[in-house]
Amino acid sequence: MRRRELDLNVPSGPARTAGVRRGAAGPARARALAGALSVAPLLLATLTLAAAPLRAQDPESVVTVPRTSQPPRLEDFLEARDGGRPAIMPRPDAQGVRVDVFRQREPGDGEPASQATVAYLSYDDSNLYVVFVCSDDPAQIRANVARREDVGDDDRVTIYLDTFHDRKRAYLFEVNPLGVQRDGIRTEGQSEDLSFDAVWSSQGRLAADGFVVRVAIPFRNLRFADLPVQEWGIALGRNIVRENEESFWPYITRRVRGFVPQFATLTGMTGVSGGRNVQVNPYAMLAQARLFDDDIPGHVNEGDRRIGLDAKTVLRDAFTLDATVNPDFSQVESDDPQVTVNERFEVFFPEKRPFFLENAGFFQAREDLFFSRRIVDPGMGLRLSGKAGPWAIGALAMNVRAPVEPWQPAAGRDAWIGVMRIERELGESHAGVLVTDREFRNSPKRDRLYSADGRWRIGDNWELTGQVTRSENSDHEGDWEFGWGGLAQVAFESRRFVYESRYREYTPDFAAPLGFVYRTGFRELKHETEYTFRPDGFVTQYGPNLQVRHIWDHETGSLEDREIEGQFNLELKGETTVQLTHVQAFELYHDVGFRPHSTELQLETKWVRWLAVDVSYAWGTTVNHDPADGLLPSLGRGTEAGVRVTVRPTSRFSWESRYNYSALHTIPGSTRMFSEHQLREKLNYQFSRTLFLRAIVDYQRANANTALFDDDPRQREWGADVLLTYLLHPGTALHIGFTDQYENLAIRRGLPGSEPEVVFTDLPRLSVGRQVFLKMSYLIPF
Repeated sequence: MRRRELDLNVPSGPARTAGVRRGAAGPARARALAGALSVAPLLLATLTLAAAPLRAQDPESVVTVPRTSQPPRLEDFLEARDGGRPAIMPRPDAQGVRVDVFRQREPGDGEPASQATVAYLSYDDSNLYVVFVCSDDPAQIRANVARREDVGDDDRVTIYLDTFHDRKRAYLFEVNPLGVQRDGIRTEGQSEDLSFDAVWSSQGRLAADGFVVRVAIPFRNLRFADLPVQEWGIALGRNIVRENEESFWPYITRRVRGFVPQFATLTGMTGVSGGRNVQVNPYAMLAQARLFDDDIPGHVNEGDRRIGLDAKTVLRDAFTLDATVNPDFSQVESDDPQVTVNERFEVFFPEKRPFFLENAGFFQAREDLFFSRRIVDPGMGLRLSGKAGPWAIGALAMNVRAPVEPWQPAAGRDAWIGVMRIERELGESHAGVLVTDREFRNSPKRDRLYSADGRWRIGDNWELTGQVTRSENSDHEGDWEFGWGGLAQVAFESRRFVYESRYREYTPDFAAPLGFVYRTGFRELKHETEYTFRPDGFVTQYGPNLQVRHIWDHETGSLEDREIEGQFNLELKGETTVQLTHVQAFELYHDVGFRPHSTELQLETKWVRWLAVDVSYAWGTTVNHDPADGLLPSLGRGTEAGVRVTVRPTSRFSWESRYNYSALHTIPGSTRMFSEHQLREKLNYQFSRTLFLRAIVDYQRANANTALFDDDPRQREWGADVLLTYLLHPGTALHIGFTDQYENLAIRRGLPGSEPEVVFTDLPRLSVGRQVFLKMSYLIPF
């Protein structure tokens, strides 16, 4: 049995290892190569297209922003009325350039926005100012006094700034009608990164006929070229949730592939700079834990008293140099529950630790070859990220005190980790290289990886992506293994039609200990196509999606997996979606071939502003990947279900209830192999924009038929997690938390002189991990 260890680096719940759910695929080696070559005519056809660069649809979308001597005030755009809310008041005479032609991207491409929106832009020596004046019915506006970043269910306005004007990467600053902030980075070819945090100010106020939002973005929190006159890309957006509406100035369409390349041009700002920009962010954490040790058996007390320091300086407005000693890598948000029983591959849990989040896109290639959650218990580190002309650079060096698990040969030895990525822009395309290295002290073990990748745009709709990777790994005796991987992808995207074809392979000896590559020794070919109908009215869009994927063994060419997935999507107003999915698959597991199939129905809606519902149910057959000793894997009847309900009875209070269910039964007959139930109840109360209280109760119950399934026969767990946070702004915060976890265990004491033993009970009554913690951080700018 094992000792229950509570990670004091993760005060609000233990971090889990990374992973991804099971995929599928399949044909033979010769057919794999034939399938890959079948894409060649399509690639040649795309290369004959005119390679005109993507650009804003209106070439005249250029705005010259004026300097202001008096920063705009929210009150300047509101007109007082007796006995009620003020009215919005667009100001033709206001200082700043006026923008008022907002056009829809969704649901009607190019149509005028359904509600009038006016924005005013100006700047001074320190800030860029944007004021939004938004008309709307106040009874229909969705706005909550929520914690920072939690505005996804609200109406909101957004500012996008492509400060290097490279048409690739842009800051986003988003605000709901009550002034609650969310910020992030949008990078072409990557998922939107909402982990970026900056210090900026925002105000919002509801009015009798709409709302007004004022935003001030300090130049010191942006990175841009050191030039006398700035020329940036810019887009202003507005989301109206009940209408599924997303509108922008300038006109940004789905008829072309790419978002940032369609921005307008912002010019006229002279003599602006971040100035002297040094930040010091000390933190302190106190934690006391009471843990259960199976080997005693009994409880032990452990404490953690930690102080550390992060420091940041900006070099020539474009590069950020971060240094840290005993860094703040704690995580105060617990991972969302996921079903992990009977999963064939590792399950993915995202990074949430602050140090790794800023400019994370500078370290990302097409494949996840650097996954920062692999780094635990660092001692000190240095990080450089930024941009100079067409070059983007991300570099990291870090000392790690516990790089591997305790049972591995290098346990207890420090390691040095180095990561570097350099990317070169080629117009609207780019090419880059990534290198990662991990070296253990007093050990010959090394883990190195080299990768080169590129992404090329062809015309308005086509994109080609390629990547080649080599790994070099030595064991603790100094013996080396070498592996390689590669990827080639072609994609087409328009407003109605999407097509993607991808070929990918990794050799059996490939290893990326600092990355997230959940499978090696395969060749994969995948095709995906989607067509969307976009009618006017209550139904905003609908259409089919088809995916076909095959995976072959890299050495023998034998079919390992095949998956054919058909899906029908229906989207209604009120952010309501319905999805029906059917999958037919082939899976080779332990040299036995299976043909599982499944059907899933999912409904998600935010039809009313105080209620959000997400329901899914899947049924079919699946493979028992963990049979009991002496049994072979077998095909069983599988069922999965999930329900999530979020209720907001007031603008400050929310309650979320989440339930997951997974079960597997034998075929023929209906004997249960295993079942798992997960329940989470989560309460949030926002006292103000800076102070909130969160409470979580988790319950998990799993039953396994040990005659058929290799797992503990009964698992019952529940835990409580309470967190009070005062967040003045990113970097300055106070967290006070308490966690307690219980399992269905008990200590049985026998006759005098005999050893006590740990046994299972019916109910989870034994506390296995109790912790109270206090964490403080304070941002000091210079």
